[in-house]
Formats: sequence, structure tokens, C-alpha cells
Amino acid sequence: MQVYLVGGAVRDRLLGRAVRERDWVVVGATPDELERAGYIPVGRDFPVFLHPKTKEEHALARTERKTGPGYRGFVTEFSPAVTLEDDLRRRDLTINAMAEDASGALVDPYGGQRDLAARVLRHVSDAFAEDPVRILRVARFAARYAPLGFRIADETLALMRRMVTDGEADALVAERVWAETEKALAEDRPDVFIQVLHDCGALKVVYPEIDALFGVPQPAKWHPEVDTGVHQLLSLREAVKLGGGVGVRFAVLMHDLGKALTPADVLPSHHGHETAGVAQVEALCTRLRVPNHLRELAVITARYHTHVHRALEMRPDTLLKTLESCDALRRPERFADFLLACEADARGRTGLEARAYPQREYVSRAREAAAAVQMTAEERAGLSGEKIGQELRRRRVAAIAAIKEESTRG
Repeated sequence: MQVYLVGGAVRDRLLGRAVRERDWVVVGATPDELERAGYIPVGRDFPVFLHPKTKEEHALARTERKTGPGYRGFVTEFSPAVTLEDDLRRRDLTINAMAEDASGALVDPYGGQRDLAARVLRHVSDAFAEDPVRILRVARFAARYAPLGFRIADETLALMRRMVTDGEADALVAERVWAETEKALAEDRPDVFIQVLHDCGALKVVYPEIDALFGVPQPAKWHPEVDTGVHQLLSLREAVKLGGGVGVRFAVLMHDLGKALTPADVLPSHHGHETAGVAQVEALCTRLRVPNHLRELAVITARYHTHVHRALEMRPDTLLKTLESCDALRRPERFADFLLACEADARGRTGLEARAYPQREYVSRAREAAAAVQMTAEERAGLSGEKIGQELRRRRVAAIAAIKEESTRG
């Protein structure tokens, strides 16, 4: 029995990145032998075991044979005769198909170290085309390693396109699409994930609402980049620069979906795209089973982002209505994320990335002023609930008016 460290741990060590988890492949053993050695079986589809002390995953070397469409149409085969090279050959990218033996020596039968040096994401073999999830994984790796200068090999991108044309991407299920998307949104360049899926044609399959934005024009006066799809990618980059988390990044990605529904005869104007976009966001989130907290932030961003852009011109009572519609007084943290998404939208325009966006601070201060308004028990005495509500509202409008006047003087 021989044990090898494989995959991401080897890749990241060679890149000088922190190793987050370690996976192992066991060659020359049977499940019974591992169990007798104290390993704990946990694999459902193929033999995976937890080490009796470290609890790290150890999988028996295996091969896979395609028997049907999609990523589940495989038969897994394992035996002591399966070699390490056999196991590595079934992996997606050459940079993930390296191993280290017990002495730390590198085993690299498919040129992973060479591709690391060349900053290339390249598929190991034609077996790549048998699993459509690999389209999403390659796009995610491209998002992760873009800051290091990595690119997808031409032949790998061509293979991904062929997989889409052959209908393999149609077999992707909601859970896998969202799982890979959520991971990609946490990377340094989530815009690359979307760009790669668009380039290979898979975006139209898994995110048709986003794909439809590419080629849709906007007024050059406000959007020098013109193309709405390009604007989404630029805004996503700005969300990262501003420190937005996954929720903010997803909301930014969703904020302009309504523009794909604008009638051709009124382009490049997009009046009413905010309301139109809400239904698109809701449908997408339902289809992919997006967590509710992300859905809610995306919905209010789609519906109200232009309200924030116009906030400096709004009457105080109108701004209060927007705050109430976003439930800003009760949910300040979510509202702060919403304002961050609005700023990312404003900055995600070619040549305007550094333009000042005072609306975010102004609206945030207005929310704080409105939330601070209180009525004592004495002030509430003798008033009906309706009258109390009216008085609170009057005071909140006055508090926002004071912030507006102060901002105007400043």
C-alpha cells in the first residue's frame, strides 16, 4: 500500500499559497485492508476513508467510465491494480493532477508543474468532456488565479465550447451550479467566472438572464462601456475593491437583469428596468435555490439602486419611503450591504471608477438619523397607534431634512 498527497494541496504548495486541506490517494490496497488498519469508511459512491488519527480523507485510487449523460453518468472502478497515473488521469486540470509520495517527491505525469510555471489552466485528457461540472470548475479556477496571470488554454476553452454545443451543460443541476457560483463569488476575480462561462457558451445555459445582458446597449453618457453585460462585470470588480462579501457581489450581478427585457424600439433607454428586474431575480433565485438572505439583498438592490443614485435630489419624505421599503431601520447591516452594491454599480463604468459617490454616506447618515428618532411614554400618552406612527414619521422626515441641509451646506 502506498499513500500519496494529491490535488490542491500539491498545487498550492508549489504556488506558495496556504494549503487549506489535504487529500490523499491510496494505491495498492482494498477497502478491507484499510478498515483493518483503522481507517473509517465514509464514501457513498466510491471508497473514501478518514484517517484514524488525522481524520483527513483518503480515497482508493480509481478510474471512471462514462455510461450516461451529465455528471452522474459514471461507473467507478477501483482495485489494487489501479495505478496513481490512472487515478490522476481522470482529474480535470494538469495543475490538479500532481501528487507527492511519502518522501515529498513530486509525481507529475501530465505536466502540471510546467503549466503552473506557464500560468495555464489545461485539461488533462479527453475524459474532461465527460463531466459538465468541470466547465464550472475551470471558470472558478480562472477566477481564483486570474490575479496570478493564469489563463485557460485555447484547446481547453475549445473543448468547453464543444461540450456546451453537444448538450453536456444542459445536464448541470441547480445545486451544482449554485455551489460553484457561490465559491466563485468569493474569489478575487468573480467577474472572470462569468466572462469564462460567457466565452464558452455555458452562461446562456446556466444563467440565461445574465447572458442576455451582453450586447444590450445603454446611454454612453452614463455608461461609456455601453454594453450592459460588460457593465455587470465592471461593477462586480468594483464590489470586490470596495470590500463587498458574497452577498454584495451576488446583488451587483443581479442588479440590472431587467435591462435585458427593454423593448428594442426604446433602447438605449431603460426606463422601468428596476421593477422588471425583480421578477428576473426572483425566478433565478428560485431556480437555483439561492439562500433567502442573498435573494432578499439582490431583490432590494434590483428594485431600489437607482433611488440611491438620485438620493441627493430626493425630498426627505421620499427618501424615508425608500428607507422603509428596504426595511433599513430594522435591518441596518443588510442596508449597508445594499448601499455598497449601489456604489459598486455607480463605479462599474469605464473611466468613472474613481468618481466620487457621496450618495452612500448621505443615505447612510439619513438612515441613522431616522432610526434615532424616538417618542417617550409621555409623548405617546393619549395618542392612537395611527397618530403615533404619523408623529414618528414627521420627526423622521425632519431628521432627514436636517441631514440634507447639512450636506448641502457642506
